[in-house]
Amino acid sequence: MPSDAPGSVQDPIVVEPRRLATGRSVEAGLDALDTATAAPARRGAWRTLTRSVLPPVVFLALLVGVWQLVYLAGVKPSYALPGPAKVAATFWETVTDGRAAEAVWTSVSRGGVGFALSLVIGTLLGLAMWASTWLRAAIGPIVSGLQSLPSVAWVPAAIIWFQLTDAAIYTVVLLGAVPSIANGLLTGFKQVPPLFDRVGRVLGLGGLDRIRLVLLPAALPGYLGGLRQGWAFAWRSLMAAELITYSPSLGQGLGQLLNIGRELSQMSLVITSIALILLVGVAIELLVFAPLERGVLRRRGLTTDR
Repeated sequence: MPSDAPGSVQDPIVVEPRRLATGRSVEAGLDALDTATAAPARRGAWRTLTRSVLPPVVFLALLVGVWQLVYLAGVKPSYALPGPAKVAATFWETVTDGRAAEAVWTSVSRGGVGFALSLVIGTLLGLAMWASTWLRAAIGPIVSGLQSLPSVAWVPAAIIWFQLTDAAIYTVVLLGAVPSIANGLLTGFKQVPPLFDRVGRVLGLGGLDRIRLVLLPAALPGYLGGLRQGWAFAWRSLMAAELITYSPSLGQGLGQLLNIGRELSQMSLVITSIALILLVGVAIELLVFAPLERGVLRRRGLTTDR
């Protein structure tokens, strides 16, 4: 009777080599898979260079080239649109005389304090709205409306309330950032499957423990999106407040530096201030929020980026 016929008993000496061959083939396949997965990691530096660094550099070079052509064509007077060389000279002068460092430090410190306060208040507000259906129905539309309201609209009221002080600036920052953080946390909670909350109840977790150990970790991607948007609104609100609430007692932030360029009709200083504001925003995104997002997605197995 053939060894593979139904009911036959195969020789263990024959079966064992087959099992070994199958195991070796599976092991070889896993090794090949590991090699294919590890290959992008070895090419990570080059991929980062070509995908993340090179495109913006090329775009900026093209933008400066078009700017130079427009300047040479005389589309605008030189006082209204200075050339790249003039702006670069003003930028370097602002850096070397310390004005850039002072303005960046003043604005970033204000933005950090304002965002930290917004983080605490926005998180507590989001938790309260999630815990209370009545509260969510009562103030949810107002919070969403505040999120869409331009931050500059709060500047006159803040100045009347607090005069030309840091309190007026922080008020504008809070009113701009808190709604985005609260709505981001609320959106993250809504995206959590209800089964997670039921599992927490079955495990005997109380309300605060379920939020801390189950809901918040599950809602982290949406919450992180709200934090990113909250920082963007905080930074915009800060620039609007600094641009209008100019006073020597407040120090010289980036908004005040931009306003000085406007008052002096010095377009090169205006463009320099805009460039510094943009650089700070890009730096915060690349150094803070992008790594946080990659870490969260990687821990959840949603990305293979290294």
